[in-house]
Amino acid sequence: MKNKELTRVSWSFLVYSKELLLIDFIMLVPGKLLLDHAFANQYAVGAFNANNMEQVQAIIDAAAATNSPVFIQVSRGALEYSRMTYLRNIILAAVEEHPEIPVAMHLDHGSDLEIVKRAIELGFTSVMIDGSLDPTGKRALSFEENLAVTQSVLEYARPLGVTVEAELGTIGGVEDEAGVNAIHYTDPAQAELFMKEAPVDSLAVAIGTAHGAVKFEGECILRHDLLQEIHKRLPNTPLVMHGSSSVPEELVAQVNKYGGHMPNAKGVDIEQLQQTTQFGVSKINVDTDGRIAVTAAIRKIFAEKPEEFDPRKYLGPARDALTEVVKARMIAFGAAGHASKISQS
Repeated sequence: MKNKELTRVSWSFLVYSKELLLIDFIMLVPGKLLLDHAFANQYAVGAFNANNMEQVQAIIDAAAATNSPVFIQVSRGALEYSRMTYLRNIILAAVEEHPEIPVAMHLDHGSDLEIVKRAIELGFTSVMIDGSLDPTGKRALSFEENLAVTQSVLEYARPLGVTVEAELGTIGGVEDEAGVNAIHYTDPAQAELFMKEAPVDSLAVAIGTAHGAVKFEGECILRHDLLQEIHKRLPNTPLVMHGSSSVPEELVAQVNKYGGHMPNAKGVDIEQLQQTTQFGVSKINVDTDGRIAVTAAIRKIFAEKPEEFDPRKYLGPARDALTEVVKARMIAFGAAGHASKISQS
């Protein structure tokens, strides 16, 4: 599939494993299709991480309930946890259940070209190469190193019609045991140069968000001035916000009430996230909120019903709790109502 064919498709997708498999009529879409629609209409598509069946079901159910396009994204750690193929197949089942929802299957924080290749072989329609960190996730890469690895991914993925996201600057916190504590804000001038040398489909920028449940020690302050300058220099580039969970106080309180320990948890103000869409932000990543919602629901059941041992009796409510969180984020980001507006031809 070539870039010029980035419309809603009945994607007969080639998935490579030990043998060549053909999955017919699975309604996956390139991430670029979702990004471009969101960019043109000044909303952000929610990108939600999944590790198991219940999380995937919650995400697709929320998308169907709100008529929202969605990125279902999988980290390298989640791929390893699910033994590569399991999670891919669960996502395909979700898309088969709701073919009316445009879904991009996205690799989150790909660490090098090899994991990107593996994701594309699995059928991912969108990949992120995180060249801001080295493959161990412990050291920030230089601008030149980031550029080189991003260019190598572009060279491989673009001819296959796979959407590519890159990151410039580093957000704080740790996710999947990768990350640095300090935030290295995105330099607008470097962002302009980076896009000239590696014209990716979207660029993740660092303006103050962080991974994890403790994103701010005090007031939530995002560098909207940086974002506006980046958008001014890159007026046609969809931008991405990572580490954008709001860490709801009521969910944290529920975790702590039933035996958890999450002191000083603080997330990103929803209102500040909503302001970013007028300056090119077209994709907002949410992971921690989902983890907290699931954990809070399970802890409550274990505390109130210690005799319960049927996994369905606690994983089901956890799925329902996550569905409500994802629905709320889709509405807040402005994505609700847009799924049916994206061309299916």
